[in-house]
Amino acid sequence: MNDKQTIFLVGLKQKQFAHQCIDRAPADFMCQIKPKTRKEIQSGRFHAMCGDVARQLKYMGRTLTKDQWKVLFISGHAIATGLGADIVPGLEGEFANIRESSAQMSVKRMASLIEYVAAYGSEHGVQWSEPERPEDEEMMNRRYA
Repeated sequence: MNDKQTIFLVGLKQKQFAHQCIDRAPADFMCQIKPKTRKEIQSGRFHAMCGDVARQLKYMGRTLTKDQWKVLFISGHAIATGLGADIVPGLEGEFANIRESSAQMSVKRMASLIEYVAAYGSEHGVQWSEPERPEDEEMMNRRYA
């Protein structure tokens, strides 16, 4: 079990998984249930979209995890929106992209990232998971000033 985990309770599977996590949690852990915020709705949608892409597409002939797709999307979005990339030699001689964190993105920037992923997925025939509630989809499509 991870030390910290956020589970979006958007369906029966997620609720069952949350119950399993609670059942396995050590006695000194805590559980917090709270309403979603705009950012949490966006984050949940973004991660679901990365999962959809990971299940349906390959990149350069390779199957990637949703976390690997997340890195590619955030990096590509930074280039597409003029933020650029900061590629540096890593600690072990590898190359690393010192990229922005999706957790630190504004609501407007996250909406732009979601649109970027949606465009990429649509171009490549990805079938998107449906949001649990129509108001969640409406929230994703809103432009924030």
